[in-house]
Amino acid sequence: MLVPDPKAVRTLLTRYASLKIAQAERERAETARELEDVSYTLCVMMGATGVQDAIDRADALLLAAGRTAGAVPDADGDSGLSL
Repeated sequence: MLVPDPKAVRTLLTRYASLKIAQAERERAETARELEDVSYTLCVMMGATGVQDAIDRADALLLAAGRTAGAVPDADGDSGLSL
C-alpha cells in the first residue's frame, strides 16, 4: 500500500480546516466547491470513503510520522529507516 507524504497530508488537512471555518463564517458557493474538492482529495489520498474516516486516518499517519521523526539514531548513526 502506498503511504501519502505527511507534508502533503498536513497541507490538505490545513486547507480542509480553513475552508470549514470560512464556510461556517459565511456560506459561499465557491467555498463549498473548494471544500468538496479538498474533501474528495483527502478521501482518495487516505483511501477512505468518508471525510471523517479520512481525517482519522490522516491524523494517525501524522502521529506515526511524528514518532518516526523523533527516533534516536543508533550508535552507528542508523535511525532504523531504510531507503
